[in-house]
Amino acid sequence: MLVGIDVGGTFTDGVVLDNGEIVRWCKRPTNTKRLQDTIEVVIDDLLTEGSGQEVERIVLSTTLITNLLATGQLEKAALVVIPGPGLNPYELRLADNYFVLQGGIDFRGREIAPVSRSEVRETARVIKRAGIKKVAVVGKFSQRNPSQEEQVASILYNEYSDLDILMGHQISGELNFPRRAITTYYTLITRDHWSHFADEIEKVLRARGILVPIEIMKADGGTMSLDASRHMPCQTAFSGPAASTMGAFALTMDDMTSVVVDIGGTTTDLSFILQGEPLHASKGAKLGGRYTHVKALAVRSVALGGDSVVRLQGGKLTIGPDRQGDAACFGGPVPTPTDAFNLLEGGKLGDVDLSYRAVASLVEDETKVADLAEAVVQEFIDILCQNIREMMRSWEQEPAYRVWEIVNRRRVKLERVVGIGAPASAVIPRLASRMGCQGFVNRLSTVGNALGAVVARPTLQITLHADTQTGTYSTDGKVKKLPDLSRIQMRDIKELGEKELRVLTEEKGMVDYFCEREFFLEEQFNVIRGWSTSGRIFDVGITISPGVIKGFKGVKT
Repeated sequence: MLVGIDVGGTFTDGVVLDNGEIVRWCKRPTNTKRLQDTIEVVIDDLLTEGSGQEVERIVLSTTLITNLLATGQLEKAALVVIPGPGLNPYELRLADNYFVLQGGIDFRGREIAPVSRSEVRETARVIKRAGIKKVAVVGKFSQRNPSQEEQVASILYNEYSDLDILMGHQISGELNFPRRAITTYYTLITRDHWSHFADEIEKVLRARGILVPIEIMKADGGTMSLDASRHMPCQTAFSGPAASTMGAFALTMDDMTSVVVDIGGTTTDLSFILQGEPLHASKGAKLGGRYTHVKALAVRSVALGGDSVVRLQGGKLTIGPDRQGDAACFGGPVPTPTDAFNLLEGGKLGDVDLSYRAVASLVEDETKVADLAEAVVQEFIDILCQNIREMMRSWEQEPAYRVWEIVNRRRVKLERVVGIGAPASAVIPRLASRMGCQGFVNRLSTVGNALGAVVARPTLQITLHADTQTGTYSTDGKVKKLPDLSRIQMRDIKELGEKELRVLTEEKGMVDYFCEREFFLEEQFNVIRGWSTSGRIFDVGITISPGVIKGFKGVKT
């Protein structure tokens, strides 16, 4: 028995999957102030008393991190950077409390400028006077030599022992200093909130006899353990759109090219499945207006939902972006797009009389109610079409998209619109017709996010950098000695990368998915000194990409 729960901003969905069949599902309002209470209600709806021990897998997706960063209601923290030569670090200004230190590591991991101990001590005193107790320390190329980050962290702690310090090499081993810095900073300011949430969730589930490891949906469409998420909470950002994408993937299981439209109460999330493969954002997730090292699917969130408020003022029709509760057909206070669709669909979504009265409240002449409902529906579809077309133009810049066109020698053609969410059955047929392609809505589309969470497999990625002149290689901030330098070739480095990945999969309980690994990066450069080659640099990247769990062949309908 497998359990999936998606905690959305408006509703929380849950499903129980047994032998490929959804045997139970539920949808409940989300208590945004206490998400754990919502999860408790959903679990009690899904499971009978004493059946917790029958659960073989449980996966949750949640908007917690996205909401925390959006509201800015977080503890004050400082970002201390060691940028070395190159770009002007003051132009970045990645945080309000931002400190730039002397020092420097080059691209090969060699120290090129020392840290000033007196400068670090003075920085500690400034931070202490400001009452700041959290500090992120990030140096350029620290993933190839973390010594200066460690030195600065040690001095800061000796001067101010109340500090909670996080270093960049602990968070990401990838290149791109600004992204590593902001990802480390965001991780620092959210991890206490996330750990508290994780503790509460663990209590709720363990109290109900659910003893299996708890998994959390990630932004890239895969999952990670709850314990791992305590160290990397930002990986869970945008897990809602990722869950809906994987839900659409699970419901279709083919190689068609589709736009996934997940219609929630407040927002609609768009994502793309390119010939059966979810499209990734090559630049990573954008949080707080900045790109990060959080791997993510290519998604767009539109401030338009089924419960968005419909207004008609001075003859001008507007939808949203605010929400004031449920749609009128479910007892809500104001007219919404759901009511307009419900009216035109003859009450397929809810109480048609309540929808009629809500829409009629906007006009003086009741003979125009149907016309207004049609205008609302058309405006709703127009906004979605515009955003889909804009998003597809941005998707065209993604490397995976361009490679597909080169390999297949033709342009990508949208073949289908897949609907997720309760209003999908009313919206998608009209939207697909306008887009000139097929529409797809499954009876389980209303809980597609929870389904996507429960069938998504774990994902993992490592990058390995090797330098034959220094005789070292690094993976995600850990520097080690190369085993043999005599005749090292790219194939040897790839084998070394696979060994490192194998160890990680064993540590994380992902050995079953080691066979799904793929190389996404293979680069080799000669290092020239004088007139001869003095060494070589290798970079390889290996990933276990998003997909479905072993044994899943699709949902029985």
